[in-house]
Amino acid sequence: MARLTPIKPAKRARVGLYTIGLQAYWNQFPGLRERLIEYGRYLEQRMSQYGEVFNYGLVDAEGEGRKAGEWFNARNVDLVFCHSGTYCTSSAVLPVHQICKVPVVVLNLQPAARIDYDRTTTGEWLSHCGACPVPEIANAFQRANIPFRVVNGLLGLDYTPAISLTNEHTRERKEAIRAWLSIEEWIRAASVSRTLRHSRFGFLGNTYSGMLDMYSDFTMIQAQTGLHVEVLEMCDLARLFREVTDAEVKEKLAEVHEMFEISGDSPSDPIAKKPTAEQMEWSCRVAAAQEKLVREYDLDALTYYYHGAPDSEYEKLQGGFIVGHSLLTARGIPCSGEGDLKTAVAMKICDILGIGGSFSEIVVVDYDAETILLGHDGPFHIAISAGKPILRGMGLYHGKQGTGVSVEAKVKTGPVTTLNVTQTGDGRLKMIISEGESTDGPIMKIGNTQTPVKFRKHPDEYMEQWFREAPTHHCAMAVGHHAGLLEKVAELLGCQSVTL
Repeated sequence: MARLTPIKPAKRARVGLYTIGLQAYWNQFPGLRERLIEYGRYLEQRMSQYGEVFNYGLVDAEGEGRKAGEWFNARNVDLVFCHSGTYCTSSAVLPVHQICKVPVVVLNLQPAARIDYDRTTTGEWLSHCGACPVPEIANAFQRANIPFRVVNGLLGLDYTPAISLTNEHTRERKEAIRAWLSIEEWIRAASVSRTLRHSRFGFLGNTYSGMLDMYSDFTMIQAQTGLHVEVLEMCDLARLFREVTDAEVKEKLAEVHEMFEISGDSPSDPIAKKPTAEQMEWSCRVAAAQEKLVREYDLDALTYYYHGAPDSEYEKLQGGFIVGHSLLTARGIPCSGEGDLKTAVAMKICDILGIGGSFSEIVVVDYDAETILLGHDGPFHIAISAGKPILRGMGLYHGKQGTGVSVEAKVKTGPVTTLNVTQTGDGRLKMIISEGESTDGPIMKIGNTQTPVKFRKHPDEYMEQWFREAPTHHCAMAVGHHAGLLEKVAELLGCQSVTL
């Protein structure tokens, strides 16, 4: 996905790693200890592509496990991988995670697809028996109330160590590819939880009156994600708007012309016109003020809605919101309309993962094509657009006050994932995930974002299942199929998830 330079880059996950073995083996089987340490270093090197890795080394007794737990705590890790290199008593593993209470993933990664049965010694076998202690560790974790996950498969070396008696070059094997995809997803998911814990979300104005599904308790949001909600005032934006210079407007206008196609009049909708020079200048001046607001308050995302009294200063300001908020979304500051804070969280999760996250809701169903049109009146994630988005002048924002410039666009054709962050009756966040295909079907020319999506079930069956989960009516649309990745994000956030 083509990405613009982010205003605030996402944080890399801090990942702990250690390898386990039994201390009694080292004198009995020369070279086994060093071999397992080498495997651990290989894991460290490959994991470093996705996050910061802190490799403790070998844990082979309960005292070493306690030291490792303290060591990981001192490095403020988000996730710990326990590499099951060979048999190890669970008494050495449990203390690590009783002291360092971040999520744990056990890696049962066999070095070779098949041992050489005729030549294998006991020492050789022990370097391949990482699966042996995993049930014991799982039992200890369960009884100690420590959640865990296990990744099974092949280690995926691209060479065979000199000590080995069999072929360990397994990088292209499906079992290694699958295992490493899961490891990558866990680390990327950990970057989401770390970034959210350090994020500031702006809440500008209020939630659209009467949209009961979108109302949220800011304390609940912070308690479950760690993000801070900064309540902003329209007068803050108005103050910054007055500070915008003509040079800054000109710069924004150049940015807009580079990213958008400027439309003519809509051939079908009388309220969707070619933007006037005055509308374009106003949107760019507001966009410059919006960026100033983000920088002054050090924001990582923003949700907004304000209608203002007719012909008031604030009504005119909000009329220019969509262009600037689309520009901010493209630069890593997702902006959700109608004061929908939970969907801003969904959009931010997608953006941290580098998969987009465009503000959407159900527009209409095409029963002939068996697609559901998803979109909104803005903003839009430009980085996942099918071609240049179009700007249209709106003589009226449907259901809202004011006029201005809106974005007409569709997400690029291909696999897509929708992420809905909603709230259950007991106040817990819940993620609803769906995979589908964005098609090249037609869209309306009314100044809204719209993408026809074909899900894996007939639209009626899919909607029945979706609505049964009681979603918030907005969602974030991302490119690619990422259900497995988003499920891991939900787990690390301690959030319920369902994949349709």
